[in-house]
Amino acid sequence: MSFIGRTRELAELEHLLATVKQGRRADHGVALLLRGRRRVGKSRLANEFVVRSGLPYVYFQAARGAPLGDELAQFAASIAASTLAAADVASGQAPSSLTAALTLLDAALPVESPSVVILDEAPWLLESLPGGAGELQRVWDTKLSRKPVLFIILGSDLAMMEQLSQPDQPFFGRATEMILDPLSPRDVAAMTELRPFDAFDAYLVTGGLPLIAQEWFPGATLAEFLTASFSTSTSALVVAGNRSLDSEFGESAVAREVLTAIGGRGERSFTGIQHAARAGGLNAATLTTNLRLLMDKRIVAADEPLSFRPGTKDRRYRIVDPALRFWLAFVEPAVGEVDRGRPDLALARVQAGFGAWRGRAIEPIVRSALARMRDEAWPGVRQVGGWWPRTNQPEIDLVGADRVPAREIAFVGTIKWRDSQPVTAPEMAKLASDAAYVPGVTVGTPLVAVCPAGASRVSGLARVWRAKELLEAWPPPG
Repeated sequence: MSFIGRTRELAELEHLLATVKQGRRADHGVALLLRGRRRVGKSRLANEFVVRSGLPYVYFQAARGAPLGDELAQFAASIAASTLAAADVASGQAPSSLTAALTLLDAALPVESPSVVILDEAPWLLESLPGGAGELQRVWDTKLSRKPVLFIILGSDLAMMEQLSQPDQPFFGRATEMILDPLSPRDVAAMTELRPFDAFDAYLVTGGLPLIAQEWFPGATLAEFLTASFSTSTSALVVAGNRSLDSEFGESAVAREVLTAIGGRGERSFTGIQHAARAGGLNAATLTTNLRLLMDKRIVAADEPLSFRPGTKDRRYRIVDPALRFWLAFVEPAVGEVDRGRPDLALARVQAGFGAWRGRAIEPIVRSALARMRDEAWPGVRQVGGWWPRTNQPEIDLVGADRVPAREIAFVGTIKWRDSQPVTAPEMAKLASDAAYVPGVTVGTPLVAVCPAGASRVSGLARVWRAKELLEAWPPPG
């Protein structure tokens, strides 16, 4: 597949490489910490970059839980098999420490010409090495940074990658940081060649993960894609969720239960999750610990109602990754059916529940799109969220504000994610009535709507956004 939507990232990598080539810094080498969720395309991006660069390079990928001796031997073997001119220096070597392995790497790197090193899933290597980050820092400072090398450290464990760059860590201040996000809805639209409304469906199902999106045949409908994906237990859609969760949590059964309660059963409140995660209820302290773990790993987000008042007591939880949210709701329950060769049953489950699921799943995507837009009518909008009381009645889909908590509310709105029925006057009347409960909303606060089908003749509606306008909130694919 082509690197749709990766133009900016490739340009940033090329800029860092240019810094190495120019050699104007005291340290010739440049280190980069590149983090992003599993299956988001980090390794593919790095490989594409080095191929385009034409430079000699080393690529090593760590394996989680592998014996340390085996990992260090594999590191040496990767150096020996690389395209570096002095790669033979590592042939037959079995380093006994990370320092020894990195010293071998230093011996193989050229002195006068640039090269690239890719250390993939570095946290998995470092977690088995007490003091490993210190060894990395020492060899970088004394040897590697003095060579004209772009040293790219990749990692899927976002919390561990962030920890590497913290002030209390040895590697602090030594690396540039980059985050690789999933493909945007506009990128997915370009890949699938679908009209905007259907492209958002494709985004909700694939989550912008390249390995899933590339299996969507251009122009195929949602039903056609799902039929093909459910027809084999090895499709990216079927296997991605399990592989991602297994790599993140292993034997952490409670975290999986919490995820299933949120993503599979649609629970959002603390109490709802507590009772859905385990028969008889989950201990509050245990749930708090696991929610914190999931939020630290950027798998779960905690949303708060946006208004003049702080909303920490009324948090609602959601799965951040749309692909994982779809997988938990529709794919995980269908794995047995897929294995039995009954894709029709799996597809029927989606057809029965997708409409209601989509109505909730699209909300954070719409809010993200509106927050990205530069609308002259509301130049002060910096945050777009929703509002709800503890009872969830009423619930406001859109609140545009200057900050959290708000000092000024620019608009309130409703999301009617329909492709055939415009927003109606009664729906806007209900919005006006419900909005009166939001702290900070006045009778003069503009009312807005998001509806792919637009709006019928409705008085008092300040703005309506369609799917095409939302899609254009993201940059065009490169």
